[in-house]
Amino acid sequence: MLVSNNASMVRLLLWQWSNVALYVGFGALAGVVHEVLGYTHLKLPTAAASILGAALGIFASFRTSAAYARWWEGRQLWGRLVNVSRLYASQVAAYVSDGDERRRLLERHVLFAHTLRCQLRDDDPFADAHVQRALSLLGVNDAWRTRAKEQTSLLHFLVDESFRAVARMDLPPVRMVSFEQSFAAMLDVQGGCERIKRTPMPRGYGFFVSWLLFLFAMLFPFTVVDSIGWAAVPLNVIVCLGFTLISEIGRILEDPFNHFYNSLPITNLSVTIERNLRQRLGDADLPPAVVVDDKGVLW
Repeated sequence: MLVSNNASMVRLLLWQWSNVALYVGFGALAGVVHEVLGYTHLKLPTAAASILGAALGIFASFRTSAAYARWWEGRQLWGRLVNVSRLYASQVAAYVSDGDERRRLLERHVLFAHTLRCQLRDDDPFADAHVQRALSLLGVNDAWRTRAKEQTSLLHFLVDESFRAVARMDLPPVRMVSFEQSFAAMLDVQGGCERIKRTPMPRGYGFFVSWLLFLFAMLFPFTVVDSIGWAAVPLNVIVCLGFTLISEIGRILEDPFNHFYNSLPITNLSVTIERNLRQRLGDADLPPAVVVDDKGVLW
C-alpha cells in the first residue's frame, strides 16, 4: 500500500505514455484541421462533449467506487483476522496447559496467516521466506509436507490439524465452543478474501469506460479548438488523463491482494500476527516488522 507520495508528474506520464500520445494526437488533429487546413466549420457544440463527459464520469466513478469497496472490505477482513488471532492466542494461553501443544497450536496459526497471504497473491507458499521460517519453527517433517500438499488446500489442512488437536484435549464444552467460534471466524475471513479474489468485477464497466474515453478524447478538441486554438492539445491531455487515472484506480483496486503498490499490506499484517503470537509464547527472537520501503510502499 502506498503510504507516502514519492511519485512525480514525469513518472505518471511515462506510466500512461500510450494514452498521452493518443490524446496529443487527437488534439493535434483538431489543431491541424482548424488552424492549418482552415476547416473552421468542423467544430462541435460544447454540449456534445458535456453530455459524453458526464456519461464517462458516471461510469468511471462508479467503477472506482465499487473497486474501492472491494479494497476496503479486504482490509476489514484482514483486520478481523488480526483481532481473531489475538483472541485465539489468549484462548490457547488460558485453556491449554501443555506448553508444547500450546506452541504447536500458535505456530500452526502463524503458518495459516502466511499461507493465506500467499494464496491470495497467487504465490507458492512453500517458496515464501515467512512460510519457510514458520515451517522450520513448527518442526514439520517431510511426511507432514507431503500430507499437506496432497490436501485440497494447505489452509484447510492447517485448520483441520488444529481442530483435531483441540478435540483431543477433552476440554469443557464451553471452551470447545469458544474455540469453534474462533475457527469459524478464521474460515469466514478466508472465505471472504477468496470471494473478493475469485470474483472479478463485470467486464462491461471497463469496456464502456475505455470506449467512451476514446470517443471523448477524439471529439473534445473539436469543441474547444475554435476558441483556444493549439491550446486544445494540452487541454485534451489534462482532461482525458484525469478520466484515465480515475478509471485506472478502479482497475488497480479491483484486486486488493495483488503485488501492485496500491494493494493491501497483507505482508505487514501477516507478520504482525506472527509477532503478536510469538510474544504470547514468550519468544524474544521476533521477525522484523515490515516497514515502508524507499518508494513509500508498505507491503
